[in-house]
Amino acid sequence: MKASDIREKSHQEILEGLEDSKRELLNYRFQWQAGEIRNSAQYKEIKKDIARLKTVLREVELGINTDLTEMKKD
Repeated sequence: MKASDIREKSHQEILEGLEDSKRELLNYRFQWQAGEIRNSAQYKEIKKDIARLKTVLREVELGINTDLTEMKKD
């Protein structure tokens, strides 16, 4: 997921995406410990997606991106 794609979403969609990604990461950790998964690259990608989502939310909070700031007020 690219940051530009995230910026096009509404504030609520970003929050839902963050929640889903955190849940996915937790499930991935359990599957990794159980030995069901051997692909560590996917784990890193999930963590990066979470970081991107949090970055966009922080931009809204700080008012860095004016388009997103207007979205937050809606």
